[in-house]
Amino acid sequence: MNRSEFQLAFRTLPFLDGHADDPAGFLELRPGRVLVWDPGAIDGIFRADQRLRHPGSRSFKPLLGPRSLLWQEGSRHADYRRVLGGPLRGRQLSGYRNLISQATDAAIDALPIGAEFSVADWTRGLALRVMARIVFGRAGDDVIVPFGQWMHRALGSRARTLAYRYLRGGLPQPDAELKELLVHRARVAARKDATTLAGRLLASDRFSDLHDGELRDQLVSLLFAGHETTASTAAWTLFWLDRHEKVRVGVLAELAATTDDGSNVDKVPLLQAVVSETLRLTPPVPAAGNRVLTEACAFGGREFPAGTVLTPSIYLAHRRPGPFPDPRRFDSGRFLGQRVPSHDYFPFGGGIRHCLGSRLGQLEVRMIVAALMRRRELRCVNPRAGVPQLRGHAMAPSAKLKMKVVPCRG
Repeated sequence: MNRSEFQLAFRTLPFLDGHADDPAGFLELRPGRVLVWDPGAIDGIFRADQRLRHPGSRSFKPLLGPRSLLWQEGSRHADYRRVLGGPLRGRQLSGYRNLISQATDAAIDALPIGAEFSVADWTRGLALRVMARIVFGRAGDDVIVPFGQWMHRALGSRARTLAYRYLRGGLPQPDAELKELLVHRARVAARKDATTLAGRLLASDRFSDLHDGELRDQLVSLLFAGHETTASTAAWTLFWLDRHEKVRVGVLAELAATTDDGSNVDKVPLLQAVVSETLRLTPPVPAAGNRVLTEACAFGGREFPAGTVLTPSIYLAHRRPGPFPDPRRFDSGRFLGQRVPSHDYFPFGGGIRHCLGSRLGQLEVRMIVAALMRRRELRCVNPRAGVPQLRGHAMAPSAKLKMKVVPCRG
């Protein structure tokens, strides 16, 4: 491991910030491994994605499982996207509105006037409960609590995560009891409700050979990916609204002018713009996964030999001053009434690895924020704690960032 790789691993965000003003758009970490944020190269990589390999994360494979859909290739990967993609986009998303609303209302009920809470922990608990219900239909604390504890043990401390990765051979596995419980709940869900994600997996002819080990890897991947990034985005959205009073007042006025619960993006364009800017400035993951070239290719005017590992950097692309003037400033107006090209803005990755749950996640964030702003008035008690903290490959607010429920001004 050379100096650049060491800094990227152990001082990730300061290292990236140190290169945010580099107009080159490429950074060679070592021979054969390149960080990329040049827009032409990003566009080319995503267009060529079908021909590239996606080795996944060496540190995350022990956590999510070696057969996770996140690192499957070829027809198996395509099958997972076909089976799971339908219910996570388009009109079928409306079927989750009541579920999200009920879970959100229950979580808000537990926040009385005067309550002070970690916003990241609160959104993480809520998002995990929502995703568990989408996967299993019904999911009690016997699944949610041990799963959350396992994730906290692996990712709750950056130092501990790095120690697992470099000194202990990988992030910790769930215990045997949780593994068995996840598989059991999936098979029960499949019998009772074929519309759950577990039910769709087990009912599909494409996965007639799905054994318990591979099923377990998909369940863990869906639960983790389906709640961690959503929770981070919701927490950051609440933080930025607290920091920008004019925007917060505008969102409150927008919500007062409609009875929509946040699910219809056309009814809450300012709220969606706030979510979009949140995803730009504080993306839930700083990189869009590794790509390995199967043959020599040219991207962004540069030639790369076969075997080169290219990593699209979401964090650095979102800080380019060309498409985003004064890029370190929060400005929701960047996304009002205009579309930003996908090679400049890709918080959910791109190509054939574009996040399946991107629309569900944004729907959930809008509904959570809308309900919370209508029912509670929050104030951040320690805004200096609003600094990013890496949780594995995800980027969330520090758990120390606190908000307090204050009396409404009337």
